Amino acid sequence: MNKLMITVALVGAELKKEDTPYLPVTPEEIGEAAAEACEAGASIAHIHVRDQNGHPSQDRELYRQAIHEIRKRCNIIVQVSTGGAVGMTAGERLQPLSLKPEMATLTTGTVNFGSGVFMNSPEIIVTFAQEMQKYGVRPEFEIFDVGMIANALHLVKKGYVTGHLHFDFVMGVPGGIPATAENLLHMVNQLPKGATWTVAGIGRHQLPMAALGVVLGGHVRVGLEDNIYYRKGELATNAQLVERVVRIAREMDREIATPDEARQILDLCR
Repeated sequence: MNKLMITVALVGAELKKEDTPYLPVTPEEIGEAAAEACEAGASIAHIHVRDQNGHPSQDRELYRQAIHEIRKRCNIIVQVSTGGAVGMTAGERLQPLSLKPEMATLTTGTVNFGSGVFMNSPEIIVTFAQEMQKYGVRPEFEIFDVGMIANALHLVKKGYVTGHLHFDFVMGVPGGIPATAENLLHMVNQLPKGATWTVAGIGRHQLPMAALGVVLGGHVRVGLEDNIYYRKGELATNAQLVERVVRIAREMDREIATPDEARQILDLCR
């Protein structure tokens, strides 16, 4: 198997410090959390940012500060969110792409998201893909349901996305695809030859989906954006969630990819 890439989703848009004191919200905290996760074994940091009041933001300058704080501490791949928070406009969500990060998420469909709706019309999807192509950013297709894979492959067919294809299956969101082994296998079987994939289980599904990702030869995303607990009633840090995946992988004799090895796998080297 390829070496295992671990993505750490550090922040997200839904949580508050009141939910867990370990949530990084300032650029400095995000930088420190990324460095700790990188030391633990993560090769990719998926980031959102917050404003001075702790509210979700897509402000370009806040992303610039957070990326600076990460890069001065470690070599981890920075992957920005273009999802932002439910209700944000496409213009707001696109802001961090002009910073030319190595990667960004590209959600290829609309999905019910808890009590809200995460809107991604066909027009918006194409616009996001074009902006990523313009700035030389590698998309990670963020997949909340099976039909989004076909939408992603349509972008490839039309030439809006070129190069290596990488998918992230986000499973267990209320309104999205349930987090089951059968559903994961079904989605993996839709991918073209040579594509890579990561699985992100939400809440209590994070651990079993991570274990399946390791076993099936995929890659794994963990972190406080998706799950704040190490086990029921016990809050976790981002680094602790990464460390647990590393231990699982080592028990299965699967090596962990460094950030530079992940760059090779994803063909990010420029």
